Amino acid sequence: MSRAVGTWGEAQAAAYLRAHGYTLLAHSYRCRFGEIDLIACKGNLLCMVEVKLRTNLTCGLPREYVTSGKQERLKKTAAFYLAEHEYDCPVRFDVAEVYSDAARSYARIEYWENAFGG
Repeated sequence: MSRAVGTWGEAQAAAYLRAHGYTLLAHSYRCRFGEIDLIACKGNLLCMVEVKLRTNLTCGLPREYVTSGKQERLKKTAAFYLAEHEYDCPVRFDVAEVYSDAARSYARIEYWENAFGG
């Protein structure tokens, strides 16, 4: 999948979050530990969101690709973000599954709150 396609999926997930009352704080946050696709907040809760885009399910569900190794990288990256921005608030790790066709003529979002522990 190209970076442009991934960026499109992340934009769809960001629009979903905004429509559900979240405030977006960062997109494609990177540090030496890894990358977090979207960082959003709702109330005093900070949400680290991994976005997975799929056009079919032949290789399994998108959330199944957030492996334990990926989860550890996300946790380290989140800890760095929290320290860098001096946040002291609850954190949740979510997964946004974006389903579309190859032409990206539609997007359907399945949003998994608290997809794994922090």
